[in-house]
Amino acid sequence: MTFSGWPAEALEFYEHLEADNSKTFWQAHKDRYDEAVRAPMEELLAELEPEFGPGKIFRPNRDVRFSADKSPYKTHIGAHLEAGGYVQLSADGLACGNGMYRLAADQLERYRAAVAEDVSGAELERVIARVEKDGPRVFGRDSLKSAPRGYPRDHPRIELLRHKGLVAWQEWPPAQWLGTRTAQARIAAFLRASQPLRDWLDGHVGPSELPTR
Repeated sequence: MTFSGWPAEALEFYEHLEADNSKTFWQAHKDRYDEAVRAPMEELLAELEPEFGPGKIFRPNRDVRFSADKSPYKTHIGAHLEAGGYVQLSADGLACGNGMYRLAADQLERYRAAVAEDVSGAELERVIARVEKDGPRVFGRDSLKSAPRGYPRDHPRIELLRHKGLVAWQEWPPAQWLGTRTAQARIAAFLRASQPLRDWLDGHVGPSELPTR
């Protein structure tokens, strides 16, 4: 099947789920989720795969074991692309991300060393400027309030050094084009625009080498 956007029923499904996040509602409306929400995401990922690699849709259930919020279902559908990139649809519209959301301890050490180094740090600044010129915004995650240990507070890239994750992000509110192929075009454009940030992170940080818990 060819991706032709998400129907209005997809956003309506999440509006209703936000109002009634229960197993009873989910089971009664799972067919709508499968047809209006998940099926278009599967079609989209199939079209993106030749350029951005295979994608994986995250499970709709929330992990509530360590959360005070015990609502059982996520109020969005999200998918991750193997080559980097994240796509999300909710009642609030469409969102895309790319980068490294949460750095493991060894990744964080390599990230800070690369940011602090003159050549690679200046390169990252140019990459961020290039990405943001094309539309996405670049955000730090879980940023420290002060300088990380071992780095001077007056370092020229202290703001970047404080981050524990770095991602490009872009959002679009609900609009009629979400139900057309324009959605695929905007997602692909975001992924291309944000790729320089992912390339820098892959080249200077890379995957974590710590054992998986």
